[in-house]
Amino acid sequence: MEQRVNIEQTQPDAWKALYGLSGIVHRSSLTTIQKHLIMVRASQINSCAFCINMHRKDALKSGETQQRLFLLSAWRETDLFTEEEKAMLALTEEVTVISKKGVTDATYKQAEKFFSAETIGEIIMLVIVINAWNRIAVSTHKPIEN
Repeated sequence: MEQRVNIEQTQPDAWKALYGLSGIVHRSSLTTIQKHLIMVRASQINSCAFCINMHRKDALKSGETQQRLFLLSAWRETDLFTEEEKAMLALTEEVTVISKKGVTDATYKQAEKFFSAETIGEIIMLVIVINAWNRIAVSTHKPIEN
């Protein structure tokens, strides 16, 4: 697949702004593993090979297991994820596919059982940022790194 426009070069101010927002979001109270689960799951939904590859590698370096990463797309079908993680993943999915049904009251209420309003905001912002990066990588055919 041939790489298309390089957004970093053609839109440097926008790229820097998104990169800056990423830095802010990554300083959240979420654990490193929670962040990686969110980023990998959203990237799976968006079929972003570049981001799946990058965040999977980072997750493994941070102590996530291969088994959980392999089964992340089927998280509802396994007991490998905690109820807190499941609430976070449900919120991740609904924000990522917002046009389907929005974020349902049931999903939001489940998230409130485990997370403060501030942490829910952090989850939503991380999902927004990874979705932006996914859209850049997919639309420009950004090649994966080995």
